[in-house]
Amino acid sequence: MYIKDIFKNNKPCVSFEIFPPKPTTPTGDVLEAAEKLSCLTPSYMSVTCGAGGSAAGEFDTIDTASYVKNTLKTEALAHLTCVLSGKEETDKSLARLKAEGIDNVLALRGDLPKGFTEPQGDFKYACDLVSYIKANSDLCIGAACYPEGHIENPDTDDDLDRLKYKVDCGVDFLVTQLFFDNNMLYSFLYKAARKNIDVPVTAGIMPVMGRAQIQRMCNISGATLTPKFKAMADKFHANPKALRQAGIAYATEQIIDLISNGVQNIHIYTMNKPDVAEQIMLNIQDIIR
Repeated sequence: MYIKDIFKNNKPCVSFEIFPPKPTTPTGDVLEAAEKLSCLTPSYMSVTCGAGGSAAGEFDTIDTASYVKNTLKTEALAHLTCVLSGKEETDKSLARLKAEGIDNVLALRGDLPKGFTEPQGDFKYACDLVSYIKANSDLCIGAACYPEGHIENPDTDDDLDRLKYKVDCGVDFLVTQLFFDNNMLYSFLYKAARKNIDVPVTAGIMPVMGRAQIQRMCNISGATLTPKFKAMADKFHANPKALRQAGIAYATEQIIDLISNGVQNIHIYTMNKPDVAEQIMLNIQDIIR
């Protein structure tokens, strides 16, 4: 089933993100986490690529997405990056996706590995990959967007123009980078609408479980921390259990505020932690019904 059709139900849509096994992670651990997450009945589950733009380990992104779709019977969204890939590798991935019955892909440039200053494959930007997938498959295509602007582009208006071009290349829906200030998303949605970006936008929410995670995610995404969030992190950083509980509560409040203000689609970056996702789903179970 196409994810773009799931959005047409006109009711809150909550999805999860997981990552495939790393070289140091037993495959069984990831599959167990996926199974537990699937039991929470998300609208779909997305599967990331490994660090540096490629899936790590023998059991990769498409294998994991196939397990989600064909074994767990949950709709899957496979990430596909182009940072070090060419048309030949992309053709192989598209053929595998079709063979596994996976209907949805998230087309990304991907993070540049250390030592690289620009992509090395046939596709320089995500929009190039989107155009290629659109021309060579019948997949439903998602793409990333950045409520506070791309960290590599300080000109937010230009960033929106580039997003508009990417959407016009064939994007069916967007998933945001994580953010901690909902006002940033509301402002982004208003500006995107003025640029005639009219595909569904899913809000990406990451429950914060540790101070190191906060710093790492902010460095990667450029996300702004609200005074409320900073106070929470400062108060509980030395107490992991308390910070975990506070992080779940903060993410829950974000989601409730988003749904209250008409944002129907929520994507939770689970970090492969089913217990965290379960607690959030319990907190909002009556809200999303």
